[in-house]
Amino acid sequence: MSARRVVVTGVGLVTPLGLGAPHVWARLTAGDTATAYVADDWAKQIPSRVAARIPFGTGENELDLKREFSSSELRTLSPASAVALITAREAVADAAWTPDDLKERQATGVAIGMGMVDLEDVLATGKALQEKYTKVNPFFIPRILTNMAAGQISIKYGFQGPNHSVSTACATGTHSIGDSFRMIKYDDADVMVCGGAEARVNALGMAGFSRLRALSVKYNDNPSVASRPFDRDRDGFVMGEGCGILVLEELQHALARNAKIYAEVLGFGMSGDAHHITSPREDGDGGERAMLKCLKEASLTPADVGYVNAHATSTPLGDEIELNAIGRVFGDNEVYVSSTKGAVGHLLGAAGAVESVFTVLSVHAGFLPPTTNLENPIDVPNKVKIIAKVGQPWLDRGKRRVALNNSFGFGGTNACLCFAAYH
Repeated sequence: MSARRVVVTGVGLVTPLGLGAPHVWARLTAGDTATAYVADDWAKQIPSRVAARIPFGTGENELDLKREFSSSELRTLSPASAVALITAREAVADAAWTPDDLKERQATGVAIGMGMVDLEDVLATGKALQEKYTKVNPFFIPRILTNMAAGQISIKYGFQGPNHSVSTACATGTHSIGDSFRMIKYDDADVMVCGGAEARVNALGMAGFSRLRALSVKYNDNPSVASRPFDRDRDGFVMGEGCGILVLEELQHALARNAKIYAEVLGFGMSGDAHHITSPREDGDGGERAMLKCLKEASLTPADVGYVNAHATSTPLGDEIELNAIGRVFGDNEVYVSSTKGAVGHLLGAAGAVESVFTVLSVHAGFLPPTTNLENPIDVPNKVKIIAKVGQPWLDRGKRRVALNNSFGFGGTNACLCFAAYH
């Protein structure tokens, strides 16, 4: 059987820039940033005082979990699972896909990943156990399972196809989407609701990354400029949280119901560095191979690609390594590159999913989002064009709009997705 074509028919976003894909995309392309000072008492002893948080609250464009869920529901849900349910609601509604037919529900799967369990839940439950066994929440274990967002979405909508969860650090969201693409391509499902979620800007999370010396500390007094991928003055990433979800669908299935099509998924590539628990290989070989494998599955050459949404997290080591890897992949072929982490920080397990949504919207809208805060760029390979500070129209010159999205994670895991305008 020949491989089936896969398209994107729905998108959903909850990010530090706000709620809902249209709102977030408008703010991203306008060059807005969401990094802010962390004034919580617990942060006083932590060197990094900057983060990019989901706007939880009761105001306009804020996420009020108590309004969205009952108290009994919140007892069973981790914050990341709750955010994933809200994001999935937007994506599923956008795709207009809530089938009543049993066979359709059995052919619809869910793949949502998380980078880490809810660390605050672990801390709080540990304290509760020290006080008294019966004070441990009976739902503690389901709350901290990384597959529970996928399970909750599956239960809510009755989707009985593949139920899958990936946890590959900061490549989680990209792997979730890539796995879902392959499930549809090889006929394990007709539709997949897929992505990544993370909601852990908290004391233990920030303390842990600070002890690794991974977070930005230079910009506590000017937090809006702390996340600055590809900038010579970058000093670490800004911890963020959020969720991105795509609805992927087999092409003929989408056409048969006259679904809106944002883009087509053409390829997925993976590799391992086999090098270090936190640092990428200095030669960038792993990221390079992931991009080349992605292009191979897509049956494309570097000359076919117009844009790369880079993983670049604003760390002194990783940004330059990735940029040089991109330069080697594309050689004498011109390609535009940006990192949207300048606007939203690094969303950990949700990063690849949110950035995949951004890449899909870029392909669909014909617009290249900026690298916010890029004032003093590092050296750039000859044909690589970094989009700094201000986004720009995608000048496709009659070519199909094709983009790559990179994600790399601790442990040396690398992933790359290829999205293209549908035709």
